[in-house]
Parts: sequence; structure tokens; C-alpha cells
Amino acid sequence: MRQHTVSAAGVLRRLAVAVVASAAAAQLFTGPATAAPAARAPSSVTAATATTHEIVTWGASADRMGEAASDRGYRLVVRTSAGGTHLRVRLSNAFGDRPLTLGRGYVGLQKEGAALVRGSNRPLTFGGKRSVTLPAGETVLSDPLPGRLPAATSLLVSLYAAEAGGPATGHGMAMQTSYTSAGDHVAEEGPDNWTGTTGSWFYLDAVTVRTDSDIGAVVALGDSITDGWQSSTGLNRRWPDYLARRLQTDAGADTGIGGVANEGISGNKVLADGAGQSALNRLDRDVLSHPGVRTVLLFEGVNDIKAHSGVTAAELIDGYRRIIDRAHTAGVCVVGATVGPFKGWSEWDAPAESVRREVNEFIRGGGEFDAVADFDRVLRSPYDHERILPFFDNGDHLHPNDTGMQAMADAVRLPDLACDRDAP
Repeated sequence: MRQHTVSAAGVLRRLAVAVVASAAAAQLFTGPATAAPAARAPSSVTAATATTHEIVTWGASADRMGEAASDRGYRLVVRTSAGGTHLRVRLSNAFGDRPLTLGRGYVGLQKEGAALVRGSNRPLTFGGKRSVTLPAGETVLSDPLPGRLPAATSLLVSLYAAEAGGPATGHGMAMQTSYTSAGDHVAEEGPDNWTGTTGSWFYLDAVTVRTDSDIGAVVALGDSITDGWQSSTGLNRRWPDYLARRLQTDAGADTGIGGVANEGISGNKVLADGAGQSALNRLDRDVLSHPGVRTVLLFEGVNDIKAHSGVTAAELIDGYRRIIDRAHTAGVCVVGATVGPFKGWSEWDAPAESVRREVNEFIRGGGEFDAVADFDRVLRSPYDHERILPFFDNGDHLHPNDTGMQAMADAVRLPDLACDRDAP
């Protein structure tokens, strides 16, 4: 009898959870809605512009992928940062050499894996149409979805690539499992037809929301450490994820920053193309083109240094200066992060260490960045400043583990992100 009673209680609990989830889904992308953190948003985007603006709440740098496939579905798992209203997604064919036709797109709340919260899947439109064709090299923004999106939401963005070929555009190292299907199943909320998995994001490079005009976004521009390599897959433990959580929970900081976009690419350099376009060449697309960006946190340089390509400290510093100048011209502040230690990595040697130290002296004391995040000081061993602290080392002596990622995020002074600069 007791066994039967426990089972019935379990059923009731599951029903209660389902009712709460359905209620949450019913309020998602339905208007009128509340713009976080403002009180009540106007009922239309046009009226909302007086008190709100658009900011990026999630981003992933676009890169050249393998051969694109037609008649393929992608169900992409993304974790937003800032909450707001009128969600839009940005799709990219930046590295395509021919038009890309996306037959349909949907976005909704992730329940588990490829399954959505019941009733939350909403169709995307582009200029009022369900299908959109992106010319080679172009991006497109969806029409805004009415309603409210809470902060820190796990979304499933489902895209159907009806006609595709040549190089695909996406983000190779997502540190997140997403799902694929044969054919068009984007409107389905269940996981049954989403049997393939991928560790990459395809065609999606940003999610934006409208929020209070006093709230801005920060973009983390970096390499594999920013991209999250060696953090725990699927758990959102990259250092920008930890930073987003700090911004959401530290109400006393009053930074005016809500959105965080991770624009890291594994192997990326400041000066030279290779693993993705260089930071200089992708600055406009991956940082300055996003709405509501107030600050860029620049954490790049170790790949330029350790590649033994002959890059000098003066050349790398000149690259930093060009990024600073272009960001300032766009009215965006730049926080410079010092280059972390990597002794023990196969490409480390004394000349590379000398360049790293000279570069870090400029970042700390040059006075050209708006603020500094001293990741080197946080990550290094107190007994050997050329090595990462073993407690933070994932084992390759370059990339931090989850604990190191959190320590980096904790080292960022939140008020530094609130820098306010007007474009000249």
C-alpha cells in the first residue's frame, strides 16, 4: 500500500512540474511582456525603442566548417545571458561560396537533450516569411518574437538547411552537444527524429533581445581558453559563462552589463589568419556588429607568441593598439587581459616567455586599455610564474580546468565592464 502511495505522489509531482513548465512556455515569446529588468515594455517594438534597446545575449564566432549538406536539420543548444523581450537570432553564411536556403527555423525552451518544453517551440520568420536564402558572405536577422525571455535560458534553435553546398559556416568547437536530423523536423518538440549529434553550431552566430536602455553587453574576444577547451562539455563552464553568472547574481555590482557573448576561436591569433580569421580581421563581424556592446574583453596573444613565427612584442602590442583604436572609434571600451603562463606546453621556450612578459607589462602599465583583467596573475603558480598553478591546470599546462575558468571570471572587476565611451 505504501509503495502505491509513493508512486501516486511521484505522479502528482510530475504533473505539477508539467503544469509549471507549460505555464512558463505559454509566457515565452507571447506578448505583451516584461523587458528585464524594466517594469513593463510597450506592446510593440516601435514603441519600445524609447526606453529599450537591443543587445546580444549569446554569440559564437563564425568560422569556415566542412562541406555543407542539403536536407539536414540542426537543433542547436545555446545558453543565453541577459533576459529581455523580442528575441531574434542571427544566421550566417559568412564563409559560404554560394547561396544558403534555410527552409524553416524554430526556437524554444530546452527540456532535456533534443526535447523541448511542451508548447514552447515558436516559428521564426524573416521579413514575414518562413524561409530565407542567404547570399554567400551574408548574415540575416530573424523577425522579433513577441514576449519575454528570462535570463540564463537554455534554448533549442532548430534550423532546416533545405539547399546548401560548399563550405558551411558555423562554430567548430562548441563544447556543447547539439543534434541533427535527416529532413525537416524543426517544428517537432520531441527528440525522436533528432538522432544525430554534433559538437558544433551551424549557421547560428548570435541571439539578441530587447532590454532596458541602461543595460549593455560585453564581448569576450579570445582563443581556445575563451572558447572553453578542456572545460566540461555541456555544463557551460567556460570563463565567459562564469562571468555571465556573476553579472546575473551580483546585484550590488550595478555594472549595467547583462549580455555576454563568447567570441573565442580555438587556435586564434591577433595578427595572422589560420584558426579562424585573426582578431583584427574578425573584430567588426564578431564584436562591433553586435547590438548593445559596451565593452570588449580582449584575451588573445598566446598563439601568436608560441607559434615561433617571429612575432615580436612590439608587433603584438601594435595589434592590440589597432583593436583599441577601432573599438574606441565605435564607442566601445576595451579591457585587456594579460597572457597566461604556459611553461610545460610543447611550444614554450625562453624567448617566447620573454615576449609574453613584455606584452603583459604593456597590458598592465601601458595605460592604453580602459581597464585590465590580470589573468596571468590569477593563473600562475606562486612558486614558478612561468607555469600555470597545478590546481588550475587541466594537464596540458596551457588550458585551465573548470576551477581555473571560474577563477578567471572571478578576477574580472565587474565595474570595469561598465566603462561608458561615446563614439567620436
